[in-house]
Amino acid sequence: MTDRLAEGLADQAEDVAEDVASNDWFKRLARFGMVARGLLYIVVALLAVRIATGDFDERADKQGALQAVVRQPLGKVLIILLAVGFAGYAAWRFIEAVLGPPTEKDSRKAAFKRAGYAARGLLYTGLFASTVKLLVGANEAADKENAATDWTARVLEWPGGRWLVAAAGAGVVAAGVYIGWRGVKQKFAKKLKSYEMDMGERRWILRLGTVGSIARMIVFVLIGILLMMAAAHSGVEGGVGIDGALRRLAGGDFGPALLTVLALGLAAFGLYSFAEARYRRLPTG
Repeated sequence: MTDRLAEGLADQAEDVAEDVASNDWFKRLARFGMVARGLLYIVVALLAVRIATGDFDERADKQGALQAVVRQPLGKVLIILLAVGFAGYAAWRFIEAVLGPPTEKDSRKAAFKRAGYAARGLLYTGLFASTVKLLVGANEAADKENAATDWTARVLEWPGGRWLVAAAGAGVVAAGVYIGWRGVKQKFAKKLKSYEMDMGERRWILRLGTVGSIARMIVFVLIGILLMMAAAHSGVEGGVGIDGALRRLAGGDFGPALLTVLALGLAAFGLYSFAEARYRRLPTG
């Protein structure tokens, strides 16, 4: 009886998700979310370049990017637009999690992909919440302390905390390698409406997607390594999030040059996101 009820609820959820996904306004909102993601990556790339040139006052991560945007002329208007975009992106990913990958026959792979969609939905829900906090002034004087460092320090104090942080680090490294592999193999191209592009446009979009994916892989791998270092040494100075990873890279002998190249890669992913907003296949077409 319980199983039948659960199946019935799951079917109803899928029906609702399909209705929402087929709505033209929802599709526009999802595509606007991809534009918001692209803008966020480009701002992070600009902040990374500032760190590469010796300006260490800004946070080169997504929170720092939001704070940089809100300080610009018409910053609050831009933040409102970003909030709408993040909400749309999160909603789209949650709908994908409910519907699942349409062409995946392997149930285990499908479940893994659903979990990934849901995780991205939660991430962008968090970004939506951050934009709302900026709008109401709760985060206007946000301090520079890295939230990733805070939670890492707390988990390290738990029984078995070192193992949990190390496992998280290994998972982030694995996720980064997977992102890079998908980029090099251009697996993302299967989700684009390539038939609507001309040859030159398609070539440039694929290049941007590949370069952007490799840059994201490097950032993920650096974050994962910092997490594992924190587990091994009971903490690591400078943070373990995107900002901490980029600052650590900037501190090397060739750091500024490498960080500038990486920033260009992140900007490439931002531009790819704009193209994806135009050509992405959504769950119902």
